[in-house]
Amino acid sequence: MDDPDPRQNLVRRLRALREEHWPGMKITQSQLAQALGGSKPLSVPLISSWESQARPTIPPIARLEDYATLFATTRSFDKGVGRLLGLDEMTEQEQAARQELVQDLMRLRNEALGVSSPGAARPDGAHEVAESLNAGPWRFEDGNSIVIVCAQLPEDMLKKMPYTDPLDPDFISMYRYTDLDALFELHGHLRAANFTSHVYFRAAHQLQPDDYTAHLVSLGGVDWNQATSSVLGRMQLPVRQVADWKEPGGAYFEVDEDGRKTAHRPHLVESASRKTLREDVALFARAVNPFNRKRFVTVCNGMYGSGSYGVVRALTDVRFRDRNAKYLRQRFAGSEAYCILTRVSVENGATLTPDWTLPETRLFEWSRP
Repeated sequence: MDDPDPRQNLVRRLRALREEHWPGMKITQSQLAQALGGSKPLSVPLISSWESQARPTIPPIARLEDYATLFATTRSFDKGVGRLLGLDEMTEQEQAARQELVQDLMRLRNEALGVSSPGAARPDGAHEVAESLNAGPWRFEDGNSIVIVCAQLPEDMLKKMPYTDPLDPDFISMYRYTDLDALFELHGHLRAANFTSHVYFRAAHQLQPDDYTAHLVSLGGVDWNQATSSVLGRMQLPVRQVADWKEPGGAYFEVDEDGRKTAHRPHLVESASRKTLREDVALFARAVNPFNRKRFVTVCNGMYGSGSYGVVRALTDVRFRDRNAKYLRQRFAGSEAYCILTRVSVENGATLTPDWTLPETRLFEWSRP
């Protein structure tokens, strides 16, 4: 007799969680898709593929952790519509139940992939990378266009730079854009995570009507990127960027918390008649697109280019993106809009990736259900 397919053990466990975990409460695939996806519901066919007896698909690690969070407590479905509770919302008993489910599901997943123990060989690297990209917040529904919006340098600055004149034989179009580090990093990641989607980048003044109804990502601050200023206004966040570069200390993010305004400024050190940036402040914000409720708008901007680059790297850097993405899922699941104001350290000119699981890295958080 052939040995049973270990993938079927995981399939049966996932189906049993949905149909039998709580006596008298059967969760439909549609309810599960909504609960796991929050403001970006998963598709029912995806849930079905995880429960398929004929051709089972192995869920990513992050999704199984979400399963454990969801089924650790009936409070996940208190109001009829499921939602993922944050770990800080869960009791010690619920956290213990979650941890037990995580261990059970990870064991079944390892067996399904032929990994018998935590110390055994892991699946091939390409598989792990694909899982990471698929579970992150930069993964959108297949086929939908994604538009990155950047500012262009003002004409007086362009005149001082080589290769920025369109009539120059050595003209390089991208030299005209600001935040090139952030743009290059994010464009490559979006292409990898959304290989069936078109990913464009546009100057703020070149946006076309269809661009506004795509997944819209705005890079850079409000001083040169009109799109960031416009999008932030429509998102109605309790955070605004003040960029008065003529006044000392006039560049900062202002947070309005319960009627009390707090300024968060970058940290610069002056020595030898020059200023060096040691720590920037940057904003990551996401909301449902006001021009198309089935798409999202995202803002990544710092007071300086280092901040914009750092806040992008928070969700693209292979060493930090999974833990930061997991933090976002746990903290903001089900939110229509949310934001994090974060520190971005700079050491000897090198921008370091922020770790949002560390409280001291997060300056301010906010969400709208």
